[in-house]
Amino acid sequence: MKKSDIIIAFLIGGITALYFMNLFSGLTEKTPFLSPILKILPVVFSLLSIFCLWLAYLLGKKFLFIFQLAKFLLVGTLAAIFDLGILSLFIGYSGVIAGLGFSFFKGISFIIATSAKYFADKFWAFKKTETSGMNREFGKFFIVTIIGLVINVAVASWIVNRVGPQFGLPPEIWANFAGIAAILVTFIWNFISYKFLVFKK
Repeated sequence: MKKSDIIIAFLIGGITALYFMNLFSGLTEKTPFLSPILKILPVVFSLLSIFCLWLAYLLGKKFLFIFQLAKFLLVGTLAAIFDLGILSLFIGYSGVIAGLGFSFFKGISFIIATSAKYFADKFWAFKKTETSGMNREFGKFFIVTIIGLVINVAVASWIVNRVGPQFGLPPEIWANFAGIAAILVTFIWNFISYKFLVFKK
């Protein structure tokens, strides 16, 4: 495992923790026990990211896809935070947390985040350094991403518009939960498709 892998894992863990600290900061008044937990999240998430990547590296010596999967997960986590951050900005500025407007905003945030992660997936997760044929490769990536977009938006929209807020959660947090669920489903589709269709060697 390279030093750059450790640094990237550390940063992604910290950024992920900051996202959750921000997301749940409004709940600390009602649930005071959350406050000390949120404060240690950056350290915990950063160290956990490094540990999990190291473990995947060891397992990846026998099964390469495990190390690729771990790096893909880290890149996907960063893209997911970017996705949810953009979605939260749209919700914050527009006040739209459901309906067609939410689906539209979710689609835009997903496209921006997924486009930004193309190079990280290519050069870091799948270690495909060839630059020839990138136009064709990006075409495949785009098609896989569009299918992922349909899956992503459909899952998020179904949870927000059909299921609706559960467990007494505010609509804003439920909308973020819907986004996370959609990302998890899309992650499975993306990894399999990127590995065997887009970045195959």
